[in-house]
Amino acid sequence: MWQEWATTALDLFFPPFCPLCHLRLGERRRDPLCGSCWEGLERLLPPYCESCGRPFPRFERGGSREGSPCEACRRSRPRFTYARAATLYGGRVREALHVLKFGGKTAVAQPLGDLLAEVGSSMVPVNDVHCLVPVPLHPSREAERGFNQSVLLARRVSRRWGVPAEAKVLRRQRATRPQTDLDAAERRANVKGAFELRRSHVVEGRHVLLVDDVLTTGATAGECARVLLNGGAATVGVLTVARVP
Repeated sequence: MWQEWATTALDLFFPPFCPLCHLRLGERRRDPLCGSCWEGLERLLPPYCESCGRPFPRFERGGSREGSPCEACRRSRPRFTYARAATLYGGRVREALHVLKFGGKTAVAQPLGDLLAEVGSSMVPVNDVHCLVPVPLHPSREAERGFNQSVLLARRVSRRWGVPAEAKVLRRQRATRPQTDLDAAERRANVKGAFELRRSHVVEGRHVLLVDDVLTTGATAGECARVLLNGGAATVGVLTVARVP
């Protein structure tokens, strides 16, 4: 009750506006997102690839079913056991991630983390997961940005699931080029050897869930998974806010 009262009082003196559409938050709000923008985050629905989580194109859906790998994963299985995403990348979620990462609106990590926890609970064997490991930024990039969005997301999921978030298990030891304009092979080469394991005792024999904002080709997640598995992890899964189709 006191939280509702405090929110009402703050809204009276400091009218809240959504950082995406810039309208007042109103009903169905998921602070700091308004109800319309929150509901506009396109949830990823099955069927999708059992390995990389890629949603099957519409023309494939009639012949594809949950538990089937996509063509790319049939040719070459990823290093991680599975990858799942809460939404499809684009539209509102792209805007939300942009204002989080580049606009410094760290409060947006709260509803996005809630989305990860809520949608992810139906995709990930939560009871089997021992720890959440956010994908690290290079120290220079994190200092420039002021935060690591993956750490903020992992901590939010940790609160919802009661699974510890271990932000210091992995370290990005080498600064890498932005992945945006690179193809799949270039992305793999770009991140090869970029990560090191710092706390092997945290992951030895355990089910580790990597947490990140976006999964595109899976190059970064795959390299992190390789390091974790070499360090003794039994299973490595991946959970991201968005998945590029």
